[in-house]
Amino acid sequence: MPNQRLLACFAHPDDEAFGTGGTLARYAAQGYAVHLVCATRGEAGEIANPEFATPLTLGAVREAELRCAAETMGIAEPIFLNYRDSGMAGTPENDDPSAFINIPAERVIAQLVQIIRQVKPEVVVTFEPFGGYGHPDHIAIHRHTVAAFHAAADPVQYPEMGNAWQAQRLYYTAIPRSIFITMRDQLAALGEDTSVFDGFDNPEHGWPEDQIHLFEDVSETVNAKWCALECHRTQFGPGNLFRRLPKEQVLKLMSVEHFSQAWPEPPAGLTLQGLFDGLNHE
Repeated sequence: MPNQRLLACFAHPDDEAFGTGGTLARYAAQGYAVHLVCATRGEAGEIANPEFATPLTLGAVREAELRCAAETMGIAEPIFLNYRDSGMAGTPENDDPSAFINIPAERVIAQLVQIIRQVKPEVVVTFEPFGGYGHPDHIAIHRHTVAAFHAAADPVQYPEMGNAWQAQRLYYTAIPRSIFITMRDQLAALGEDTSVFDGFDNPEHGWPEDQIHLFEDVSETVNAKWCALECHRTQFGPGNLFRRLPKEQVLKLMSVEHFSQAWPEPPAGLTLQGLFDGLNHE
């Protein structure tokens, strides 16, 4: 069995399932130790059904949903940083002093450095710089994780947080532009409203295809990914974008997950077979 560790760092419960659920489940099933950091409990999220939660209980409910998803994917108990969901850009939640985006960077980076040094992952995964679709918390966890990845390897930085640890790879989970276009075209073929995809022909939307270094085939664990998503029932309700297509089509789209190698700097034309490709004990 492999004796290697993967650490995924995201902002809200359900972030882990949509972009990386099949990958996390796949490596867990293969015997890798898979750990998950979640910065907030998603207190500012939508509530698909008022029977599931109220604005006051949503954080606790979503914590339970994430624990359900983690168990479904076979990964370790999630590690919460215990900050408040900042909400979408421009919403009143942005102004809450306890919102994740308002926490001093040094405080968050120190927490993540300690986690990295304790977990000792060979591989760290987080959002790409735009956070998928620009959510302020997604962008914040990206910045803090990248900073912590490098700081954790430097014995001079945060010596009180444990012995230095150099993870061997840093990856971004990256949704290519083609996925959005494919979904739009499939919805249009069904006569569905596709206005949510307006502008996705713009090259600023989605991750550039030529910067994706790993197309992870998760067809064998895509059902675990789907079950993990269904754990997040406050978010994955009937109105969710991924519910608007036939399940078979969605599972096919979800059967490949995409990653960009952020560190070490990838050589031109790099193509990987897995997150641990080329590392010892793959």
